[in-house]
Amino acid sequence: MKNNFSDYIQAFEKTLKSVFYERDDINKFSLQRGFPPLVMREIMASAPLSVAIPAEYGGRGMKVKECLGILSSAAYESLPLALTLGINIALFLEPVAKYANKLVKQDIFTRFLEKQQMGGLMITEPDFGSDALNMQTSYTQQNDTFHIKGTKHWQGLTGLADYWLITSRQKSNEGKLSRDIDFFICDVTQKNQQVVVEEYFDNLGLYMIPYGTNKLNLQIPQKFKLEPETTGIKMMLDILHRSRMQFPGMGLGFIKRLMDEAIHQCKNRIVGGKSLLSFDQVQHQISKMQSAFTVCSALCTRSSEKSGIENNLATDGIEANSIKTIVTDLMQESAQTLVQLSGAKGYRLSHIGGRGIVDSRPFQIFEGANEMLYTQISEMIIKLMKKKKELNLFRFLKDFDLTNKASDYFKKEMDFNLDINLPQRKLVDLGRALGRIVSADFVMDLGAKGFRQDLIDNCLASLQQDVSNFVNSFHFNKGISSIENYKDGSSWMELA
Repeated sequence: MKNNFSDYIQAFEKTLKSVFYERDDINKFSLQRGFPPLVMREIMASAPLSVAIPAEYGGRGMKVKECLGILSSAAYESLPLALTLGINIALFLEPVAKYANKLVKQDIFTRFLEKQQMGGLMITEPDFGSDALNMQTSYTQQNDTFHIKGTKHWQGLTGLADYWLITSRQKSNEGKLSRDIDFFICDVTQKNQQVVVEEYFDNLGLYMIPYGTNKLNLQIPQKFKLEPETTGIKMMLDILHRSRMQFPGMGLGFIKRLMDEAIHQCKNRIVGGKSLLSFDQVQHQISKMQSAFTVCSALCTRSSEKSGIENNLATDGIEANSIKTIVTDLMQESAQTLVQLSGAKGYRLSHIGGRGIVDSRPFQIFEGANEMLYTQISEMIIKLMKKKKELNLFRFLKDFDLTNKASDYFKKEMDFNLDINLPQRKLVDLGRALGRIVSADFVMDLGAKGFRQDLIDNCLASLQQDVSNFVNSFHFNKGISSIENYKDGSSWMELA
């Protein structure tokens, strides 16, 4: 009988407290590259990845609620640790559980449970970042073996993972690459499957996670090819959307820690005979962090209901993109707020705020840069509006399943006819607003379940303010473009 999750998560959190504060000092080793081996060994010995392994293979049963709980507890203490676990859960274990051949699952899951092994995902290439459909890594098949050649980069856990999911396109006899994408499981402990790390990157944040350039010249047995339900591209979308819907777990723990630190700082910092917390502007900044906490709580609840592997998320782009962008923007904003409230001491890598700025910043970039995802949200909404022949944005949102409950909160801002031929900068502004309205809908769902009402009310008011700001930016019609040859006539010293 497995431990109930409450006991399990408490034991995990106790382990984190022990290794980060008693056996070692996280503020010290966070400035070093890589996790100290003893620290990582003790954390993994508590089997945090068992939450993402099916019960029939010895795991806890792949309950999304438990996966998000582990990520949240890890992120409260260390965002790099949470991301390490998140990579394993969303980008390796869940895809293997859903799409791998049954002949290979038992050995993989056993090694994760008994030998604390780890896995990652290789999609991104040096010349094709977000443009994954044009990746050049290719494979040919000979009998029951696939030969994969190419170069990947910016993979979290470079040189550390024991397994990799590797994306590749089939090469024809004429040298042409297929339009579809296939996934292969690479076991680096096997002959002809060693990944060569050509370079380790000096990543600005997330010091404890190794990133780099990986050279591939692999021979993968046929049974290690993932088996899509339809096409490889739809399988990739299902995997990425599920991963994006697990960002709230990391975001919740991270923001809760920053919020707790901010409240403690402002209660105890005395300025002019008064605590910082008594100042109106500080109250506003703390309330924004609490709004972020509430949004992440709502999105965790939604993801727990929606993102299990029994559901195919390939067509859920609006929801997945909204969740990823909103959570990661809120993470960065909260880190900036804590540093501001902490004064000079916050501007240190050894401080959770300063470290949080550089550690949370790449979350707005990887798995799709937020500007690109906001653009996609707008484009998908516009496509649905055209299909319904509805140009009024409020009337559309009133009937749309992801926004119908919250739409009335935003009628003043969204009651206008939308020009469907928009430049990208306008699509980004619109996407920012739409993503927050989607989030507001889930916040209202959370309130209906009994979540603390004053937090819900404050959160909805904060989201309303954000949407108003983005819509005002959207309606600002001055076209401003970059000036390439700016140097002529732009020296103030010649004019003084």
